[in-house]
Amino acid sequence: MKPVRSLARIMLSGIFVVSGARNFQNPGRLVTAAKPVTDRITPLIEKNAPQVPTDTESLIRINAATQVAAGLMLATGKLARPAALVLAGTLVPTTLAGHPFWNNDDPAARNNNQIHFLKNLGLFGGLLLAAADTEGKPGLRWRAGHRIGHSRRSVQRSGRSVQRAVRTAKREARIAVRSAATARRLPG
Repeated sequence: MKPVRSLARIMLSGIFVVSGARNFQNPGRLVTAAKPVTDRITPLIEKNAPQVPTDTESLIRINAATQVAAGLMLATGKLARPAALVLAGTLVPTTLAGHPFWNNDDPAARNNNQIHFLKNLGLFGGLLLAAADTEGKPGLRWRAGHRIGHSRRSVQRSGRSVQRAVRTAKREARIAVRSAATARRLPG
């Protein structure tokens, strides 16, 4: 199953690497479409990350560089699950800025943007699947639950061992007391 996963990750990441590289080299062509989205997130960025540039062209380049880096990570399988989540995150503003079909009056443009919007929605779903894929290995949640259960059973076993040791020590103490009492009663 590993070759299928590897091929699927490469195929899924290809669009992000190629379009990210293009958008990084030439962000100017996207500024007009991206401006309404970047204007809305600029206050949030300025509040939480004041060192990040907030002009539209810089934000397009940051998004593009992120897509290239995360796309390559997904393709190579290095930190594939977090990379898929990052790509899903970059896809949201890209889709909202690039394909707002609800704003189009022209039926042909509306239809075209709606198709691209739905395509990106499908990519988003694929990225969520890639982010959830544990490659047949147990996920973090299962492993944590398993560890907790294992630890609980280990503590219970230790508790039972301690109880047995205490019972044995009490029994041996009673035997020792009886032996001492018997030894005192014997003449001699």
